Amino acid sequence: MADRTPDDTPDLRSLVTDWLDEEGAAGALGISVPQLRTMVRRHELVAVPPAPGERPQIPALFIQDGLVVKGLTGLLTVLDDGGFDPVESVVWVFTDADLPGRPIDALRENRGSEVKRRAQAMAF
Repeated sequence: MADRTPDDTPDLRSLVTDWLDEEGAAGALGISVPQLRTMVRRHELVAVPPAPGERPQIPALFIQDGLVVKGLTGLLTVLDDGGFDPVESVVWVFTDADLPGRPIDALRENRGSEVKRRAQAMAF
């Protein structure tokens, strides 16, 4: 997939309405900001600028009941292995994939198996 510069980062606010900065995401997970950054580096979570020129943030829907949404980390790994950059991964997770609905909604409703299958088929 494409590498991006800060100037060509798409405006993701049309797809993702609620965002958490590092402090907010760390607080929601009950961890420190350095631990959160480690999670992002390990692709357990993804942080992207919601709009050009903004600091990276994490979609709020990636966290549920104080934990990373079940299945999200594996999905992000599949997408990363398939060549998706973090922005492309967020776009895919928040775009209707005819599941029905968006992959993030399926993950939050514990219907992640089909999401992961589709990501694997598409990414490879």
